[in-house]
Amino acid sequence: MRLVVALVRGVHGLNGAVRVEVLTDRPETRFAGGARLYREGGDVPLTVADAVDIPDGPGWRLRFREIPDRNAAETLRDAYLEAEVLPDEALDRGTYYWHEIVGLPVRGLDGEELGTVADVYRVAENDVYVVRGGPRGEFDVPAVRDFVRVLAPRRGEMVVDAVALELGPPRPPKIPRPPRPRKGRPASEGPGPGGESAGAEAGTS
Repeated sequence: MRLVVALVRGVHGLNGAVRVEVLTDRPETRFAGGARLYREGGDVPLTVADAVDIPDGPGWRLRFREIPDRNAAETLRDAYLEAEVLPDEALDRGTYYWHEIVGLPVRGLDGEELGTVADVYRVAENDVYVVRGGPRGEFDVPAVRDFVRVLAPRRGEMVVDAVALELGPPRPPKIPRPPRPRKGRPASEGPGPGGESAGAEAGTS
């Protein structure tokens, strides 16, 4: 199984180094010398030659053995990088992979169905869940205890505090518009071809 661990944001210098946005809680392990990463959807490994945590800005600087110069590094710009993860690789208690969270149904403390987790992104050190498809419309949920009261992917459950999130009132249901009259005929059309009324064609009496 592969999981996304980084997004290439830019190129650094002439020796093929790239600057990446970190999308893993284990950069020291995922980016260790000799570790292999893969461009999303690709099967050619990229072997980490060296990696540096950038102190003056978010992200790391990586250099791969297979990427010798800046021109080659440019081909990785805006690409997601994946790492192979063993099925039995343990996570810390209370932490989950993003793919375990996407698709979870979300409800409020009062049981109201609020939608489904459609996406996850990261801001600084915190994950943020994007919830869609519920009566409150789309909204973001920072992955902190003040907002997420229950997170149990293996039980298929996420419970959030809708009041703390300051969600607006449920959206009113959409009322379908009446059909527009056909051009060239008045809205109060009488009998149609063959002497039948429009109502008769719809099965009314």
